[in-house]
Amino acid sequence: MLKGALHIHSTYSDGEFTLPGLRSVLSSAGCAFACMADHAESFEEGKLKTYARECQSLSDESFCFIPGLEFECEERMHILGYGVVSLPNSHDPQEVIHYIKSQGGIAVIAHPTEKSFPKIESFKVLPDGIEIWNSKYDGRYALRPATVQLLHRLQQRKPEMLAFFGQDLHWRRQYRGLLNLVQCRSTTREEILTALAQGEFAAIKGNLNLPSTGEISEVLLRDFAVLHARSSSLRKGLMRAKRLLDRLGLGVPAKVKAQVRRIF
Repeated sequence: MLKGALHIHSTYSDGEFTLPGLRSVLSSAGCAFACMADHAESFEEGKLKTYARECQSLSDESFCFIPGLEFECEERMHILGYGVVSLPNSHDPQEVIHYIKSQGGIAVIAHPTEKSFPKIESFKVLPDGIEIWNSKYDGRYALRPATVQLLHRLQQRKPEMLAFFGQDLHWRRQYRGLLNLVQCRSTTREEILTALAQGEFAAIKGNLNLPSTGEISEVLLRDFAVLHARSSSLRKGLMRAKRLLDRLGLGVPAKVKAQVRRIF
């Protein structure tokens, strides 16, 4: 079993960590791999080659960087392409999903908003998975039960569709405790991607162990609903305070922002 982190950003797009910095902090947390998801809009062909080369040069028997991209599609829908380091000629989400699969990558809809659920359910081309817990958007305390329910509805059409769990890591002081255990022994890109594609992984956070099938008990989902509502309410209150400070021309001190990112 290998421990690793999914949905990670670096200084190649809008993250605060360099790739060597990421290797250091993730290795310290016991991780043996990181699935990158830097924003595709930050790249052109030459930079993509440099990105892929640096990921490869920093990978060895103890740690593997799997380069990948996060594509912003129409209506601001975001799709992760784990293992993909090339750009499609479309912003249509279904075409992007098809492109990711054609490149041998794993296509995952990232942090879907609830207003996007009907559109996703209308897709003829479905992704490999849905990110049911994104600890940046959903918070560190609980996933959104509504996203789990979306996954279950889609699994009625595509039973092999998987639940993914990502950090969406950008900032140095951001919470990094949502990790994944993958059933493989070798830290090679191919073996890790194969295990992820086949659902041979589970999310871990404290005492929680959540399967890639997205099968979560009703009791736990109710607990998540309470925790998520509480966290979301507090977050909204902080956002209102931020907007007020911005209107007054005061802004939020960088140290305060860093502490909030660490808490949530």
